[in-house]
Amino acid sequence: MKVFRVEVHTVKKFFKITLWSTIGLAIVIALSVTVLWYLWSSNLPYIGSLREYNPSIITEIYSDDDQVIGRFSNEKRIVISLDQVPKHLIHAFVAAEDARFFEHEGVDIQSIFRAFIKNLKAGRAAQGGSTITQQVARDLLLKNAQKTYKRKVREAILSMQIEKNFSKDKILFLYINQPYMGHGAYGVEAAARTYFNKSALELNIAESALLAGLPQAPSKYSPISHFDKAKARQRYVLQRMREEGYISVQQEKDALENEIIIAKKEDNPFEKAPYFTEHIRRYLDQKYGADLLYGGGLKVYTTVNLNMQHAAQAAVTKGLLELDKREGYRGPLQILSGDQIDEFINESRKTFFENPIAIHSVVKGIVTHVDDEKNEVHVALGEDSGILPLMEMNWARKPNPEEPYYSVDIKRPSQVLRKGDVILCRIIGKIEDTESPYQWQVSLEQEPEVQGALLAMEMKTGWVKAMVGGRSYSVSQFNRAVQSRRQPGSAFKPLIYAAALDQGMTAASVILDAPYISSLDPKDEELWRPRNYKEQFFGPTLFRTALIKSRNVITVKILKEIGISTVISYARQMGIESDLSPDLSLALGSSGLSLLEITTTYSVFGNNGMLVQPIFINRIEDRTGQIIEENQPIVQEAIPEETAYIMTDLLKAVVSETGGTGWRAKEIERPAAGKTGTTNDLRDAWFIGYTPKLLAGVWVGYDDQKPMGSGETGSRAASPIWVYFMADILQSEPVEDFTVPEEVVFAKIDAENGLLASPYSKETVFQAFKKGTEPTEYAPMPKAAKSGQFSQFDMDFSQ
Repeated sequence: MKVFRVEVHTVKKFFKITLWSTIGLAIVIALSVTVLWYLWSSNLPYIGSLREYNPSIITEIYSDDDQVIGRFSNEKRIVISLDQVPKHLIHAFVAAEDARFFEHEGVDIQSIFRAFIKNLKAGRAAQGGSTITQQVARDLLLKNAQKTYKRKVREAILSMQIEKNFSKDKILFLYINQPYMGHGAYGVEAAARTYFNKSALELNIAESALLAGLPQAPSKYSPISHFDKAKARQRYVLQRMREEGYISVQQEKDALENEIIIAKKEDNPFEKAPYFTEHIRRYLDQKYGADLLYGGGLKVYTTVNLNMQHAAQAAVTKGLLELDKREGYRGPLQILSGDQIDEFINESRKTFFENPIAIHSVVKGIVTHVDDEKNEVHVALGEDSGILPLMEMNWARKPNPEEPYYSVDIKRPSQVLRKGDVILCRIIGKIEDTESPYQWQVSLEQEPEVQGALLAMEMKTGWVKAMVGGRSYSVSQFNRAVQSRRQPGSAFKPLIYAAALDQGMTAASVILDAPYISSLDPKDEELWRPRNYKEQFFGPTLFRTALIKSRNVITVKILKEIGISTVISYARQMGIESDLSPDLSLALGSSGLSLLEITTTYSVFGNNGMLVQPIFINRIEDRTGQIIEENQPIVQEAIPEETAYIMTDLLKAVVSETGGTGWRAKEIERPAAGKTGTTNDLRDAWFIGYTPKLLAGVWVGYDDQKPMGSGETGSRAASPIWVYFMADILQSEPVEDFTVPEEVVFAKIDAENGLLASPYSKETVFQAFKKGTEPTEYAPMPKAAKSGQFSQFDMDFSQ
C-alpha cells in the first residue's frame, strides 16, 4: 500500500509538471505566434491598390484600317473582363488551382491540411495549398518578396483582407489577367493568342484545360516546348473538372480526344511597315516616356495605308535591284575548290531540306561547270541543280563608275563566273523536260549595296500613307526618309523659280545660258564656275525651259537676281527648317535636307499655295479609351495660289515635254508634276512628284556618299521607283487634273523667244501666266530683233 501511494504521488507530480510545462510551452508558442503575427503583419501592402488594377499592358500601333502594325510592351498582356472569358475556362482554373474558391474566405485550411499530408507521403513538396486569392495577393502585392514563412503569413493575412473587401468576380478578374503563362504571355487573353491564335472567348474545353495547367509551371508545361507534359497536365485539369461536376464524363472524353492545334509562330506585325512603326515608337518614347510606351496600353491610330506601304517597299526593292545591276557585279560570295565544293553541296542539302526551293526565292548555289559553247552555267542547289543562261547574267560587268552600264557587253559566261564560285541565284522557274538533269532555271543576283527611301502623303491632309526608310530594315534600321540629310540638287530649284515668279519674272522670261564666273564667298578670292549637266550652254533660254531641262547656270543667275535672302525666306515659308547655305551654291541644292522635308515642300505647289504639315498619327487613346492626342490637318498659306499653279504647270511640263528630266513619269498615264534632283558626282538621286491627290518623294544613293555609276541621275535612278509606286497605287483611281485658279490665264507662246505664237513660230507651247503678265507681242520673223524681255538677263553677272 505504501509503495502504491508513493507511485500515485509520483505520477500526480509528473502529470502536474507536464501539464504546467505544456501550458507554459503553449503560452510561449502563442506569444511567439502573436509576436510574429504582429511583426509579420505590420506594414502590409495596401490592398486598395487592387481597385485600380493597372498592370503593364501592350501598346498597339494600328494602320489606317485598324490592322496592328506594331506592339510594344514589357509584359505581353491584354486585360479582359470576365464576360470575355468562357465559363469553362473559369471552371478549369478553379478545379485545378482552388476547388473551394467559392466557399473559403481567402485561406482554405482543408486544402492546406490535405496538401500537408500529401507532401508528407511524397517526401517532398508535391502539392501547394495556396488559394486563388493567395496567388493574387502574392503576384500583385508581394511579388518581390522572398519565399519564406513570413511571406506565407503575410500572404494569408492579405488574402483574408482581399476576400473581405472584394467580390469573388473581382478576384477572378485579377487572377485571369495577371499570371505568367509562358512564351512572353501574361494573362489568359495573351496566352490564347500565343498558343491558339484566337481570343480567350473562342477557346473550347480542351484548350481551356490546357491553359489552366500553365500557371503552376509555364515552362515545364509549355505546349510548344513540351507538348507531352502539357497534355498530361491537361488530363489532370479535365479530371478535376469532372470530379468537381463542371463537366460530364463524356465531355471529359471528348476534350481528351479533341486535337490540340498549336498556332504557328505569330507573324511579327512590325514587319508590315517597320520604318514607319519605328518612327512612331521613337515619337512616343520622346513625348510620353518609356513607362507609358511599354506598359501603358496605348492604342495609336496612324495614317499609314498598308496597300500603299507594300507598294512602296516593292517599288524601292525593284528599283534598287535594277540600279545595283547597272552598277556591275562585285563578284562571288566565296570561291571554293576541291573538297570545299563537296562540303558546300552537302551543307546545302540540309538547308534546302529545311527550307525547300520556291519560285522567285533567292538562294545560295555553287558553280559546278561553265559552258561557253552553250552560253550557260551549271549551278548546284543541294540535291537539285540549275541552269544559269547567259541572258540572265549579261548585266554582270565589272563595276566601273566611269563607264555607262550599256557600254560593256558580256559575251561569254566565263567572263563572269568559274567553277567553285558561290553565288546568289533567283529561282525563275522549273525545267519541265523530264530528261534534263537540271531542275531549275535561275538568274544571277547580288545583294544591293545602294540604298533608297520613299515617302508618300495625301496632298490635302498631309497624312503620311507610306514610308520606306531603306532597302531592308533587318539590314539597317537607319531611316533615310526622316533621319538622313542629303543634298537635294536640282530638286531644290522649284523653290527658287517660285520665288522668282513672285519677284516679277514669268515663265516666258528669257535668260542667257552662258558661262558664269563668281565667288561663293566675297571674302574668298577663289572663283566658282557653275556648270550645266554635260557642260553644255544653250544661249538665250526661256525661264520655263531652264526649269524643265534643269539648267544649272540659269538657276544661279536667277538666284543672284532675286537675292539669296529672298529664296531662304521663301524656303522657310514653304516648310524648310534645315540650315541653308547663304551663297549661290544654294541654286544647285547644296544644303542637306531630309526626304520628308523636301517632299512636304512640294505640297505647296499641288495644294494651291497652302503648306500642309505631314501627319503620322491620327489619334492616341490611353488604356481607358480616353483620347490623349488627336491630330487634324494643319494647313497654312505659303505662297499665292497663282504662283503655286504656274509652278505645277511647269513641273507638269518637266514630265510631259520632250527633254524634260522627269519624262519617265509619263508612264503613269495621267496628269503628274515633278522634278528630278542630282548632285555632284552622282552621289544623290531624287524625284519628287505628285498628282492632284497624292505626293511622293524618292531618294537613292550610297550611305557612304560614294558616287553612283555613270548616268545615274535622278531621272534614271530615282524616278523609276516613283513610277512603280504610283502606277501600282493609282491604277484603279479615276484620272484627275489640277484645278486652275481664276486669276491664271493661258497663252500660246513661241517656245524659243517667249512671245505670243505667230505664223513664224517653229515650236509653240501653251503656258500658264498670272493674269496681266502674259506676253502681248507676237513672235516676229526669224531675222527680226528680239523682244526687250531678254535685256534684263543679257548682262554679265561675273564678279
